[in-house]
Parts: sequence; C-alpha cells; structure tokens
Amino acid sequence: MAEMKPGIYWYEDLTVGDTYRTPGILVTESHITGFAGLTGDFFEVHTDDQFARELGFKGRIAHGILGLAMTDGLKNRSEVRIKAIASLGWNWKFVGPIHVGDRIQADITIRDLRPTRKPGRGIVFLQFQVRNQDGEVVQEGENQMMIHMRDGGKTGENGN
Repeated sequence: MAEMKPGIYWYEDLTVGDTYRTPGILVTESHITGFAGLTGDFFEVHTDDQFARELGFKGRIAHGILGLAMTDGLKNRSEVRIKAIASLGWNWKFVGPIHVGDRIQADITIRDLRPTRKPGRGIVFLQFQVRNQDGEVVQEGENQMMIHMRDGGKTGENGN
C-alpha cells in the first residue's frame, strides 16, 4: 500500500491498496440552499436551524446526496487523475451530519481492479472515507468506474 503521487493514472498504473487524499471544500449555506432549489428537497432539517436542533443536530445539515455529489467533485479535482470513461455506480452510507461551515475531504483507496470483456477497458473500485475538519467520518462508500487501459488491453490484465 502506497500513497499515490499527483499525476494521471491508467488501469495498469493502479495497485490494490494504494491511497490518495482529495482537496477539501467548505460546505456553505449557499451549497445547501442551491441544492434544495435544484432538487426540490426542502425538508426542514436542511432549511430550518430550529427544526434541525430539535432533532438533535447543532443546526441545519447538508443533504446526504449533496455530500456524495461534493465528494465526487473533490475526486474529480484531485491531483491524482484516473483515466475514467464512466462511473458505473455508487454504494454509499451517510454516517454523520455535514453542517454549514464543515470542511470535508475524502481519503480514497484502490479496493479492487478487474479487466472488462471489452479490450482497452478496466474497472476500478474506489473506497471512500469522507471526513470533516475534526477527522470524523461523515460519509463512506464505494464508486465503481470504467477506466482506460494504456495499451488498449493488449498486454493482459495488469499490463504485463
């Protein structure tokens, strides 16, 4: 297991267990309000501080899906760039609240790799832990992505 350096990574460059950290982002009131407007999800826990406090939170919380969307954005802004073709799916858990003013970032681990039946493409399974500024895990899960093989898959599963 090694920490990945900034750069562009093809399927053959990845090793199960390698890790990297995304940049962070400050979650603002504008993010939550904009997301509510975009999705139509105005549930009071996201829009009313008093309502959220009555449920035991310290104030309004971000939509869980907003946290996932921001995490995907952080992945895509990272200095570690995987040669992606398409996202194939997410398996995600909302572990704790994300509040206005929290700064989140993700630790990402290469959990698994496999070639596809189509030459030149592989699948990477990325494991995420999203933490706030206090180091608390607020979301976690996995993303499967189809990615490019450097040589079109002609040299075998791992480029050998």
